[in-house]
Amino acid sequence: MKLTAQDLAQLKAKGISEQQLEEQLNNFRTGFPALKISAAASIGNGIISIPADKQADYLDKWDKYLATGKRILKFVPASGAASRMFKDLFEYLDSGVESKFIEVFFAHLHYFAFYPTLDATCQRLHGKSADELVKANRKQDVVAALLNKEGMNYGNLPKGLLLFHKYDNEVRTPAMEHLVEGALYAASNANVNLHFTISHEHHKFFEEHIDAHIKEYAERYGVKFNVGFSEQKPSTDTVAATKDNEPFRNDDGSLLFRPGGHGALIENLSEVDADIVFVKNIDNVVPDRMKDTTVRYKKLIAGLLVQLQEQTFSYLHELDNSDISDAKLSVIERFAEERLCIGLKDAMQGLDREHRRQLLHTKLNRPMRVCGMVKNEGEPGGGPFLVIGEDKTTTPQILESSQIEDKSIMARSTHFNPVDLVCGIRNYNGEKFDLKQYVDKKTGFISEKSKNGKELKALELPGLWNGAMADWTTLFVEVPAETFNPVKTVNDLLRPQHQ
Repeated sequence: MKLTAQDLAQLKAKGISEQQLEEQLNNFRTGFPALKISAAASIGNGIISIPADKQADYLDKWDKYLATGKRILKFVPASGAASRMFKDLFEYLDSGVESKFIEVFFAHLHYFAFYPTLDATCQRLHGKSADELVKANRKQDVVAALLNKEGMNYGNLPKGLLLFHKYDNEVRTPAMEHLVEGALYAASNANVNLHFTISHEHHKFFEEHIDAHIKEYAERYGVKFNVGFSEQKPSTDTVAATKDNEPFRNDDGSLLFRPGGHGALIENLSEVDADIVFVKNIDNVVPDRMKDTTVRYKKLIAGLLVQLQEQTFSYLHELDNSDISDAKLSVIERFAEERLCIGLKDAMQGLDREHRRQLLHTKLNRPMRVCGMVKNEGEPGGGPFLVIGEDKTTTPQILESSQIEDKSIMARSTHFNPVDLVCGIRNYNGEKFDLKQYVDKKTGFISEKSKNGKELKALELPGLWNGAMADWTTLFVEVPAETFNPVKTVNDLLRPQHQ
């Protein structure tokens, strides 16, 4: 493909090479290969259920690790506007047609944490309270006061800055709830480190919001908060393609690039300075009265990670010795199979001792994550599966439905992924892993979109907890359903968990 001077300038500005552009276009032409799936993970086959009599050990392990002064970080993907959360309200604003969703919204208007602010906004804009506008059949004015720029601007703000929960003396946003969570399970020597990935247009709002509350919360919980922000890099954008797999061009002839999805954030995660990182979505938070279970299981999976990481590091030092005994290799192989859920039998067949040692070293010397998994009760999202790699090893991976050809395997899935991860991102010598080296680039996703009435193909990078972490050591642990409380629509805030 011949690139114009405009194309080359565009690529340079974004930090995308010609080779990357060609690779992306080639993905459109060839598509992505189907994964070879051994089974849906289940309890006893890829998913660990922590016995009650072991929980105290893991909790103690985590508390002792925190006392060592290691750097712990909460990494919170918080990019993008909350517009999808208000989809039904936007439709009502346009059509004036009241759906069941709208009826529920107005019947419970006073239950929303943002109601007092909305009421004050209605009075400022219209000289009437929200209740008075509803009685006067001016419900659209109330919705406009919530969503539009001249009102509360909730249609354009990110989820992290919306009022989710009300308390006796305060109301909290998800960003505030993440501060509180950090103080409860990620405080190392009274330091709580958080990192929010945000979009450029919301950067100022986030910084102002955190600055306005951080001192009060630090004093309340007796900790010091260190909060950082990063934005999705332009170099992780992907080119759009026509139905003929040629670059899609805007009306001015420029190439159309689109954000590459949350998989782009593996670069942001790779750049943070931490020993252990918790990853959790911005909207999966609960009020204080429900935090005990969340905090307990965060500590449990972190304690399990620390225990397995320590044993793995010890074995890696032994594997550095080329004279390691056959007996010790067998012990390490059994550990990898039984404790790290890595299926090695097929890959090990026919290998001599040195190649067994090298394979074990490679498989153990990787970033490690423990992922909470919730019983499947109909919530949307990816799930835990056992995948056979090109090297014949079987490993646990989180897959989306688009990555699974055989839908009957999905039907047998007992659990799904709530995005509840704790990650070890340093190796056994204390050096940071380059996380970009552990991405399976063959696990992207192509979707159909349109721009100005023209059809186009869009390319998403391997997802952050999907293909971007495909080559990590991965453990699945069953966690209670009450640890997963996402807010996908505004009416989800009416669920008992958020009241």
